[in-house]
Amino acid sequence: MSATNHDSELVITRIFNAPRELVFKVWTEAEHLKHWWGPTGFSIHVSKFDIRPGGIFHYSMKSSEGHEMWGKFVFHEIISPEKLVFVNSFSDPEGNTVRPPFSETFPIEILNVLTFTENEGQTTLTMHGGPVNATEEELQFFNSMRGSMQQGFAGTFGQLDEYLAKL
Repeated sequence: MSATNHDSELVITRIFNAPRELVFKVWTEAEHLKHWWGPTGFSIHVSKFDIRPGGIFHYSMKSSEGHEMWGKFVFHEIISPEKLVFVNSFSDPEGNTVRPPFSETFPIEILNVLTFTENEGQTTLTMHGGPVNATEEELQFFNSMRGSMQQGFAGTFGQLDEYLAKL
């Protein structure tokens, strides 16, 4: 499986002050993900977590105002502690893939390829994300959201930074 169009990929690189094994672990264990994954200000409830190719991480996100959304990762490749590949999408409470609640034109599925490299105790995470089987309209919308997505991931990765510092 590959993203529809490499020109539409969102690439984010972030350095974490933690060893690669630990950064990989907090991406691949439910008890860690629930503490930092998702938009700033949302709590995460893990409904299902099965870390293997074909397995899923199914979760709900709830805002402080009580607004709830569901999402899931479908894992495709896990090479500990170097690489993690999954398709991310919104879902219903039963785990069925659904269109995002905020847009009729945001792509339904996003392929994410994460690589983890370590240098002197710090981990560089590089994330490549892009739409899967997207229409031209969905690709255009995804590209128009690039700044917003970078800002969102900056918040999520900030939460990850704070969480890693506690471990």
